Amino acid sequence: MGIAVLLSRLLGLVREQVFAAMFGASNATDAYQIAFRIPNLLRDLFAEGAMSAALVPTFIQVQKEQGEKRGWQLATRVFVVLFLIVSLITILGVCFAEPIVGFYASAFKATPGKFELTVAMTKIMMPFFPLVALAAGFMAILNACGKFFIPSFASAMFNLVSIVVGVILAKIFSGMGRPSIEGMAYGVVAGGLVQALIQWPVLRRQGYRPIWNEPLNVPVQSDPGLSRMMLLMIPGTVGLAATQINILVNSIFATSVGEGAVSWLNYSFRLMQFPIGIFGVSLATATLPAFSRFWTEHDYEGASHSLLKSVKRVFAINFPASAGLAFLGVPIISLIFEHGRFHHADSVATAEALAAYAIGLTAYSVVKVLVPICYAMGETKVAVISSFFSVLSNLIFNLLFVKKLGFVGLAFGTSLTAILNSTLLWFWISKKMKKKQVSAKTQEMLKSCVQFAGAALFMGVVVWCVDQYLMEPLNPQNPLWYRGIRVFTGLILGVGSYLGVSILLKLQESLEIIDLFKRRLSRGRP
Repeated sequence: MGIAVLLSRLLGLVREQVFAAMFGASNATDAYQIAFRIPNLLRDLFAEGAMSAALVPTFIQVQKEQGEKRGWQLATRVFVVLFLIVSLITILGVCFAEPIVGFYASAFKATPGKFELTVAMTKIMMPFFPLVALAAGFMAILNACGKFFIPSFASAMFNLVSIVVGVILAKIFSGMGRPSIEGMAYGVVAGGLVQALIQWPVLRRQGYRPIWNEPLNVPVQSDPGLSRMMLLMIPGTVGLAATQINILVNSIFATSVGEGAVSWLNYSFRLMQFPIGIFGVSLATATLPAFSRFWTEHDYEGASHSLLKSVKRVFAINFPASAGLAFLGVPIISLIFEHGRFHHADSVATAEALAAYAIGLTAYSVVKVLVPICYAMGETKVAVISSFFSVLSNLIFNLLFVKKLGFVGLAFGTSLTAILNSTLLWFWISKKMKKKQVSAKTQEMLKSCVQFAGAALFMGVVVWCVDQYLMEPLNPQNPLWYRGIRVFTGLILGVGSYLGVSILLKLQESLEIIDLFKRRLSRGRP
C-alpha cells in the first residue's frame, strides 16, 4: 500500500510537471484549476475518507453477523445508491455550472474568455465525480476484504491515464483550433473511469456478485446496514470538509489577486501534500487501530502512550520536511516545474507560497492523526466543531492577510488555521483523557515539539546559507543538471545536519530512523 501511495504521489507530481511545462501559470491554468475544484471538492467530501470510514466497518459487521451473501447485497446497494446520488449532483453541477463558477470566480469575467473557459471545463470535468465515487466504493470494499495494493494503485493509474490522454487530446485540440487545455480536462474524466474499472476484476475475484432485489429478509427501503453507513457518513463528511472548503475559499480570494495566483497556490500546495500524504496519512492509518484497541480495552494509559508516540513521530518527520520545502523552495520548484512555459518568476512566486504553506505542514499532519482519534473516542461532535472552527478562522485570516500579502497571505492564513485546529483538537483529547484519570502528556509533547522544530530550523538555516552563498553563484545560467545538483546537495546537507542535531539532543524518534536504516543495511550483508 505504501509503495502504491508513493507511486501515485510521484505520478501526481509528474502530472503537475507536464501541466506546468505545457501551460505555465497563465489565465488558462487558472481557469483549469478553478474548474477542477468543484468535482474534486465533491470527491473529497463524499467519496474519500468519510465513505471508507463508514462503509468498511459496516460491511465487515454485516458480513460477519449475517453472512457473505448479505454483505455483497449491502455492497451492491451502497454502490447503486451512491452512484445515483452523486450522478444527480453531477447533473445539477453541469446545469448550474455558470452560476457556480460565477460565485467563486466572478473576477475572471474581467479577462476576456477566461470565465467562459472555466465554465466549459467545469461541465467537462463534472462526470469525474460519479466515476471516482464509485472507485472509492470499490476501494472501501476491497480494503475490508484485506486487499490494499490494487485499490491504492488505482490512484496512480488515474494520474497516468489523465497525463497520457490529456496530452494527446491537448495536441489534437490545438490543431482543431479549440483551447488545448480542454484536452487535460477530458484526461481527468478518462483517469476517473480507469480508476474504477481497474478495481472491478479484483472485486469479482473476491466473490462479489451484484445482489439488489433478492430479499435476504432485508427490504431495500429499511436496510439497517445501508442506513447505518449513511448516518456514519454525515459527521465524517463534515469533519473532513474543513480542508477542502478552506482550499475553495483560498481559490475564491486568489481569483481576485491576479493572473497566476491560483496556479502558484495549486503548485505549492501539491508539493506540500506530498509529505502529508506519505507521512501524515500513513502515521494516522497506523495509529488508529492501535489506539482503538487500547481504548476499547480501557487501557487508557496505553492509548495515551500510543497517541503521544505517533504525534512525536509526526514531529520527527514533518518538521524537517517543512524546513526543507521552506528554505529550498526555489531550487526544488525550479527543478520540478521550470520547463516550457513555466518561467523562473513563476518558480519564485510558487516558492513564496510554499514557504507560507510549509509553516503549517506539521500541524496539518497532526490533524490527520487527531481527527480519527476523536472518532475512536466517540467524540464525533469534536471533529465537527473543529471543522467549523477551521473554516471560520481560515476566512478571518484570509481577510486579514490577503490585502497586505496577496496570495502568500492566503497560504500563511491556511497554515495558521492548521496550527490552531491541531491545538484545539489536542486540548479536547487531553480533556477527555483527564476524565479517564490519565494524562495526555501535554508537557512532554510540547517539549518534543520545541526540540524537533529547533533541529529542523537549524537544518533549514544551514541548507539555505550553503545554497545562497555557495551553490547559487556557481552557475548563474541555472541549467537543469545544475538544478539537480543544487537540490541533491541541499538534501544531503539537510539530512546530515538534522540527524546530527538529533543525536546531540538525543531525540528518540529521529534515532529510530537511523536504527531502521542500520537494520535494513545489515540485512543485506552476507
